Amino acid sequence: MEDQLIDEFLEIIWLLKEQGNNTYQALLKSQHEKDLILKALEEVVSSGLVKKEGDKIEFTSRGEEQAKEIIRRHRLAERLFSEVFGLKEDDYESTACSFEHILEPEVTESICTFLGHPPTCPHGKPIPKGPCCLKNHKEMKPLVIPLTELGLGEKGGIVFITPKYHSRLDRLNVLGVCPGQVLRLHQKSPSFVIKVDETEIAIDKEIAKEIYVKRL
Repeated sequence: MEDQLIDEFLEIIWLLKEQGNNTYQALLKSQHEKDLILKALEEVVSSGLVKKEGDKIEFTSRGEEQAKEIIRRHRLAERLFSEVFGLKEDDYESTACSFEHILEPEVTESICTFLGHPPTCPHGKPIPKGPCCLKNHKEMKPLVIPLTELGLGEKGGIVFITPKYHSRLDRLNVLGVCPGQVLRLHQKSPSFVIKVDETEIAIDKEIAKEIYVKRL
């Protein structure tokens, strides 16, 4: 079986595990031909990538690492095509599916660093961390930065927000501070003051660190 089909099968299992439903029955109900699913399952089991424990389909350590890299490449590619090139979901999704099979590790790490180590894809699903995230290497200037690194008077488009508490995200949304909005930084001390549309908003530095923007 082609390596690409094996990758896609491992991706299916990863997605099922994220849903908490990595069962044999759920696998058979996925939107793929049953014969192809059974053939792929037999191959990944014999290859030592997956094991079947009763009705559960589980990764081996090697299989989980391979699946993690596939998901990481796919979701970073989604971020790249969505945020940098402004592609619509239908376009960037199909392109990301192709890129997940061809990106080399060095290129993947460079893209992640360039994007500022995003924690999630455009759909809000977590992007598995790589060496560049864990070591916080910045070999090239990130495209996406925390609001705290924006200069006074500079404008930035909000790319994503990583609040420590969910209630913060709700409050920011009410104020119009959400992904897709454009802000301008007016003040950094004693608190951060930003302008969104015609509204000036004061926020603590701790919250400003959780807002990631792309300079405009």
